[in-house]
Amino acid sequence: MKISEIRQLTTEELARRLQDEQNNLVDLRFTHALKQLTNTAKLGDAKRTIAKLMTELKIRNSKEAKSNG
Repeated sequence: MKISEIRQLTTEELARRLQDEQNNLVDLRFTHALKQLTNTAKLGDAKRTIAKLMTELKIRNSKEAKSNG
């Protein structure tokens, strides 16, 4: 998922997408542990997507805190 796509999402959609990606990463880890994961690059992709989503959420929360305080 590209940063430009992430920035277009609402905060609620970001939170929901983050939860979905975290669940996906858990599933990928189980599949990898059972030696059924053929493309291990998916693990890294999932981690990077989670990091991008978390970064955007933190930026938005920081902006909201500055505007409120």
